[in-house]
Amino acid sequence: MINILELAEICSKYGCKYSEKCLLNSYTTFKIGGECPIVIDVNSAECAAELAKYLTKSGTRYTVLGKGSNIIASDKGYNGVILHLGSDFSDVAIDGTTICAEAGASLASVCRAAQENGLSGMENLYGIPGTVGGGLFMNAGAYGSEMKDVAVSAEYVDENGEIRTMSAEDMELSYRHSIFSEKNYIITAVTFELKKGDSEEIKAAMTECMKKRTSKQPLEYPSAGSTFKRPEGSYASLLIEQCGLKGMSVGGAEVSTKHSGFVINKGDATCEDVLELCRRVKEIVLEKTGYSLELEPVILE
Repeated sequence: MINILELAEICSKYGCKYSEKCLLNSYTTFKIGGECPIVIDVNSAECAAELAKYLTKSGTRYTVLGKGSNIIASDKGYNGVILHLGSDFSDVAIDGTTICAEAGASLASVCRAAQENGLSGMENLYGIPGTVGGGLFMNAGAYGSEMKDVAVSAEYVDENGEIRTMSAEDMELSYRHSIFSEKNYIITAVTFELKKGDSEEIKAAMTECMKKRTSKQPLEYPSAGSTFKRPEGSYASLLIEQCGLKGMSVGGAEVSTKHSGFVINKGDATCEDVLELCRRVKEIVLEKTGYSLELEPVILE
């Protein structure tokens, strides 16, 4: 049982906002998801730590969301507490070639801050629709660059509600994976080390990166980005296209005709539609090619 009154007291202590009976479709880029009892807008590492400690002690389920860009949320909702790390927890500080960003900062805003200060190394990450915390959680990447190339450390809240720091060497960063995806930790800030560069050249590279995204990806529709992880030895989008699955649909969910690696929400898709379509795609690809596809987004239920 979620004790709203006790959670409200913690929120009042830190001056953070909370909302009751929230629809998760407002917190995910797929625009899918049912109701959850309470969403708390975390505004500091100390706030996250006290909430995590309280929720763990009381045996209350909780999960952390940033922009919800790698989430498929259940139509039935989530029976627990959502700790939302967003604009209230998004400060970005620059010291020389070092950037420290709070977990709720968007990757795009950090890339822009780097560009404005003539710092190079994050150009290819521009346009990834997630937050700093979410990006590190899954070691997000694009066009040959990954978070592990520039992240040097992270501040996080451990399972006991203590604020700690971890170096990149200990994060077990690999393709779409980090230690944070296995542990009940809350990333609260990420430190990046970049290189000095020419601001205009960096801006041009970022613009080119966005042109590629806009021309090749179905950004006009809600989605969770790339739906399947890259299988060893091939590409999910290539396999799906080879199997003739572009445009395949279930309800309001469709394999994009623009980029077969994306399952999109045509407007009224449910979580059930998306998961059934993904199941069929995986089944056909396995049968026809021998490759077993794995979902990239996290299912929240």
